[in-house]
Amino acid sequence: MQKSLKPTSDRAFDILQAEKLNPLDAIFAPKTVAVIGASETPGSVGRTLLWNLITNPFGGTVFPVNPKRHSVLGIKAYPKIADIPETVDLAVIATPAPTVPGIIAECVNAGVKSAIVISAGFKEAGAAGIALEQQILTQARRGNIRIIGPNCLGVMSPLSGLNATFASAMARPGNVGFISQSGALCTAILDWSFQENVGFSAFVSIGSMLDVGWGDLIYYLGDDPHTKSIVIYMESIGDARSFISAAREVALTKPIIVIKAGRTEAAAKAAASHTGALAGSDAVLDAAFRRCGVLRVNSISDLFDVAEVLAKQPRPKGPRLTILTNAGGPGVLATDALIEAGGELATISPDAIAAFDKILPTHWSHNNPIDILGDADPQRYTQALEIAVQDPNSDGLLVILTPQAMTDPTQTAEQLKPYAQIPGKPILASWMGGAEVTAGETILNRQSIPTYRYPDTATRIFSYMWQSSYNLRGIYETPVLPAVDPQSGIPDRNLVTNIIASARQDGRTILTEFESKQILAAYGIPVVETCVATTEDEAVKCADSIGYPVVVKLYSHVITHKTDVGGVQLNLRNAEAVRQAYRTIKFSIEEKIAKDPHYSALKTQHSALSTQNSALFLGVTVQPMVKTDGYELIIGSSLDPQFGPVLLFGAGGQLVEVFQDSAIALPPLNTTLARRMMEHTKIYKALKGVRGRQSIDMAALEQLMVAFSQLVVEQPWIKEIDINPLLAIPPTAVHSGGLIALDGRVLLHPPDITEEQLPKLAIRPYPTQYIDNWTMKNGMSVTIRPIRPEDEPLMVQFHQTLSEESVYFRYFHLIKLSQRITHERLTRICFIDYDREMALVAEHQDPETGMRQILAVGRLSKLHGTDAAEFAMIVSDRYQCQGLGTELVRRLLQVGRQEHIGRITANILSDNYGMQRVCEKLGFHLQPTSDSTVMQAEIAL
Repeated sequence: MQKSLKPTSDRAFDILQAEKLNPLDAIFAPKTVAVIGASETPGSVGRTLLWNLITNPFGGTVFPVNPKRHSVLGIKAYPKIADIPETVDLAVIATPAPTVPGIIAECVNAGVKSAIVISAGFKEAGAAGIALEQQILTQARRGNIRIIGPNCLGVMSPLSGLNATFASAMARPGNVGFISQSGALCTAILDWSFQENVGFSAFVSIGSMLDVGWGDLIYYLGDDPHTKSIVIYMESIGDARSFISAAREVALTKPIIVIKAGRTEAAAKAAASHTGALAGSDAVLDAAFRRCGVLRVNSISDLFDVAEVLAKQPRPKGPRLTILTNAGGPGVLATDALIEAGGELATISPDAIAAFDKILPTHWSHNNPIDILGDADPQRYTQALEIAVQDPNSDGLLVILTPQAMTDPTQTAEQLKPYAQIPGKPILASWMGGAEVTAGETILNRQSIPTYRYPDTATRIFSYMWQSSYNLRGIYETPVLPAVDPQSGIPDRNLVTNIIASARQDGRTILTEFESKQILAAYGIPVVETCVATTEDEAVKCADSIGYPVVVKLYSHVITHKTDVGGVQLNLRNAEAVRQAYRTIKFSIEEKIAKDPHYSALKTQHSALSTQNSALFLGVTVQPMVKTDGYELIIGSSLDPQFGPVLLFGAGGQLVEVFQDSAIALPPLNTTLARRMMEHTKIYKALKGVRGRQSIDMAALEQLMVAFSQLVVEQPWIKEIDINPLLAIPPTAVHSGGLIALDGRVLLHPPDITEEQLPKLAIRPYPTQYIDNWTMKNGMSVTIRPIRPEDEPLMVQFHQTLSEESVYFRYFHLIKLSQRITHERLTRICFIDYDREMALVAEHQDPETGMRQILAVGRLSKLHGTDAAEFAMIVSDRYQCQGLGTELVRRLLQVGRQEHIGRITANILSDNYGMQRVCEKLGFHLQPTSDSTVMQAEIAL
């Protein structure tokens, strides 16, 4: 069966893939283009647009629209878009801003599919311009027109010849997709590209992003077979969730490189929490790029250099570079640049050193950089490179050549050609000099070995390559499933809800330390024992119960930084010390109220929150004095105006803002992402053990950070939260070590904020609303839930249960088990973006052994640029005919409705009668496709 059907099925699969159209095709590959505002006025935008379209043949027809002229540049003109005798794919609009909403309305009525609004005078012009934009958007939504702009240069598709811009020249064809928010920068890049011989598959000025945004274009270029890399000049992120969702999918197969203006923008003003003071907006943007696999660079030349090298060479598996040179000075310069950029010099293995000793002169460097001396001929270069390539300590190679008396740059380049593609190891070259090295550079570049005139540039580019590898590895490394005892009652969401609701009812936005610790403990985060006392006697009673020595802290509804007001008294060893501490703290607050206008105003503002003298002083908390030798950490969350809640980890304590050793990440976290976040701090090395001290329990810290992330995700009324310090204690001979939160602060959103106004997460969290239990026909209970990254091992086991027929029916051709269970493939299956697709698994847990297994998988994938989605489903052979497939598809339909999907389709092989019956039972309409071996099922939701 497989032999006879496989060729037909493969052909059908290819046909069906090709038939998937994206609405942006009307912009990048139009058959008919109308230029509204076409003009013959020399130097005008309308004339330049029309001229560029008609002088760069793109295989389509151009219609000028001008109510005052019968023809423009010798081409018949039409008074308005409705008068054009053909349906228009693309309207390019260059008329005054106030006229554009009406023109878009006319385009909708005429059935125009897309538009590029060149005109300026919108959002950048103030309130009146914003109002015009909203009018445009209202009309566009009415007719499902996709719009690029306004205030943009336009769009070029150099491979087809489309030039719908008012630029002075057409970009060279190539494989780089370029998107820019700045039209002026587009023209500068265009001039630069001619000098550097850089070609483009698409050249897009995105303008104000009224409609089409980063996510739309990243998806489109990601699907474009001619685009090998995507480079972006960004001024603002726009729809953060859309950008991250698209970039996470595309960056796995095509590098996305960004240069972002505003790196030196001042950090956000310090908020009431330490996290707010440390989480500057640019640091958050860096974290967002890392999270979705996007590489950020600092210069325009790096932007295209990195795009080129990632298209030509494999990403390195590590940061270790081997430098091979015939001159010491360039090797040292390259080393400095490498270390400054975050790379490492590879340590030459003993076997490699022995091999070098046999072929190199006595005075070679015996170290990395490998100086093979100035009289090196092509043969010596080749022999040394062969040894360096085989060294397992190296992740990449840089070959430097300086023209000296014995040097032959051209022949040396010829000798390097066989090393152009080394599996897992990029090779770069720096042929230093002028005209005499040009021929050698040409040979290397033709072999896809990137060349650089300066070795420090080459090492910087290598470091960018490693950073790209590191980002992707962090995203798609299989995490560990958090160890949560289902009987523990953690998290106790009801307790947290009640605490927050009570505070909001009182009009409070600041929780007390005691309330904050209750919330942390409710999510399984260990907190130090804390007792609240409103009198001296109660404080002594608490201390007696806890045991001396103790710490006494201010208990307040208002003041969060207790040390700033003398609100912390340490190492109290008896009752009298506790009483004195109570009085000291109370006196300090009273003094602040009397002398400091700020605290006096706070007293007046918040006095209604307490029946006592002041909400600033409600008493004290008492807790044990923890003297164990450990590390003080901070874990926190605050709000970013673009990305919503962000997480912070780093060195904590009283000097947290001074040392500023911290890292930023976006929630939600898993254990892998938590570890990657820690790796971006200096204290991470200490946590792993230094100077004879053992490592802290890193796995427990990862789990704690995951729990903290879950708290942030599930409790949107929390605006800011800190654990500072979190004490991380390494094990010693007298102490088992551990983690414990010594202090906690929680700030809530103001009372006037509604639930709809709460900030949204930039990355959609795990959709728990789709978890449910179900019983199969045979009585076996299963949990149907969304897939998660931690399921990769279970998916390996699942694929081992599938027959060839099941695989064939699901994928339209046979795929070997060894191919189906590779990590690279399963990352695409398990590490999904829940905004982009939803995969439901049916999981059964053996009640006796506790072993879990996946019995079936159903997937709903949105089609880029549309409100439609495709579904696919596969059930383990052993559990077929138990109603499981029907139930999965039924639930996918429910998901589609809740996710506002308008239409769901599926392609089914004609002889897959079981799947066809399931679809008919659930209301799908079945019809044949252009290939007789395939049926299409479709349902409108």
